[in-house]
Amino acid sequence: MSSPSLASPIGPVVGVIGAGQLARMTQQAAIALGVELRVLANSSDESAARVIADVRLGDYRSLADLRDFVKGCDAVTFDHEHVPTEHIRALVEDGFVVHPGADALVHAQDKAVMRERLTGIGAPCPPWRRIETAADIEEFAAENGWPVVLKAIRGGYDGRGVWICRSADDAAEPLASGVPLMAEGFVPFERELAVLVARSPHGQGVSYPVVETVQRDGICVEVLAPAPGLDPEQAAVAQRIALNIAKELGVTGLLAVEMFATSSGLVVNELAMRPHNSGHWTIEGARTSQYEQHLRAVLDLPLGSPAPAAPVVVMANLLGGDDSDIFSRYEHVMAHDPGIKIHFYGKEVRPGRKIGHVTALGTDLEEVRARARHAAVYLTEGRYT
Repeated sequence: MSSPSLASPIGPVVGVIGAGQLARMTQQAAIALGVELRVLANSSDESAARVIADVRLGDYRSLADLRDFVKGCDAVTFDHEHVPTEHIRALVEDGFVVHPGADALVHAQDKAVMRERLTGIGAPCPPWRRIETAADIEEFAAENGWPVVLKAIRGGYDGRGVWICRSADDAAEPLASGVPLMAEGFVPFERELAVLVARSPHGQGVSYPVVETVQRDGICVEVLAPAPGLDPEQAAVAQRIALNIAKELGVTGLLAVEMFATSSGLVVNELAMRPHNSGHWTIEGARTSQYEQHLRAVLDLPLGSPAPAAPVVVMANLLGGDDSDIFSRYEHVMAHDPGIKIHFYGKEVRPGRKIGHVTALGTDLEEVRARARHAAVYLTEGRYT
């Protein structure tokens, strides 16, 4: 591992394992709070490594690299969920403060562990089962019907590691992959929602407004805050579900709970224990951004207000295309709509890759949504909507 020569920090040091865009955006909140951020990066050209002074190079799968990285950190947290669970336990046994801890984070790392625990605490879940053979899938389908959703138990994200199988033949490819799999019943949802909550080591918890996430090809392309037309009672139920999950799982820091809204109620889909794509809107759109909130939580400070800063906030992801010339288009977007906020992650542009996002605030949903879409399409495609 490499280590820069730095002056002694004047505030607490928070180590972030991983150097993607989440760590990059956390730096903005850390500056205002006087928190020194340190990141563990695979290479010096990763998103956060480009803008944070204290960058250590190493492998998050190496316990030796992790032990070297966390020395001098007041708290340690994560940019992603891929750190081996046993390594996290070892760091805690060494006396380091890690949020969330291994016993909580495993529920975001292992979907079967998550389903077992959520079912046990009474959270609304689809039927599910670990599967190994085609016969297991046939049996599951006989009980729950087709289609059957197969998921990689570990490692899937942004639509990867998820297969919607309408027959046994569709399951042949994932079964042949050798990846440990689980089956879930298909949920005929009306829309997708997300609830972002924060919980401190002292047990204080807060919830942001419930948002609607719009997906395309398994990737979130748009977030509408608050979820339009959502019944206040159902919104309160969603927030209670998320806060209860955070409490029961012992989450410290942020927890994003993705849900399906169905004709018969809410169903929990996925969990993430870190800042989340569904919360990018909070940078400008809430009194306390999700990044500041996460830092407050991992340092066990009182949590900030999650109240929205405007009646309507829309965040649109920027997905890379064939043209990498994004910066030259800023002039049009900024001149056309001075209220638009652009966040570019400093990542190599590749088709379908999240390379940034834009945020618009206002009072009318359709107007705000149109502004965000116009900016996103022009930045990534160079055309007007």
